[in-house]
Amino acid sequence: MVTTDASFERAYIQYLPTVSGYLYRRVQRQHVEDLAADVFAIAWRKRASVAQGEELPWLYRIAANVVANHRRKQASGLALLASLRPADSAPSAEEIVAADATLAAAWGQLRPAEREVLALALVEDLAPAELAVALGVSVNAATIRVHRARAKLARLLAAE
Repeated sequence: MVTTDASFERAYIQYLPTVSGYLYRRVQRQHVEDLAADVFAIAWRKRASVAQGEELPWLYRIAANVVANHRRKQASGLALLASLRPADSAPSAEEIVAADATLAAAWGQLRPAEREVLALALVEDLAPAELAVALGVSVNAATIRVHRARAKLARLLAAE
């Protein structure tokens, strides 16, 4: 558990670059620092609830919620501007697959939850146990979700 100030500081130093990279691939560049601060502020308040060794996937789950809240706020007034990302930002999973038209078409047919589970498993390279924590499900459920999403993507690619 990350219960002491020193252990939280170590976790912050260790995981800030990774959490920032996750955010960088999902939001506009200028929002990354503020959202990363929000993630760690929430983590500080809830630090007693994380199990030893599950800090990173736990932070991914917090970051996913922070991104979802951020997107809802952006959509409320500046939907068009919020959807435009500067050219110098890191590519999202969607932008990576867009380079291949067939893959992009298949990726676009996946449900958002399927895209997110594949992005966490393949782009963020989370192990099944970490993915389970990030998704808030059992390891078995996380493994099944990845398997089903991969299988669906393969079927969609074969159909193209």
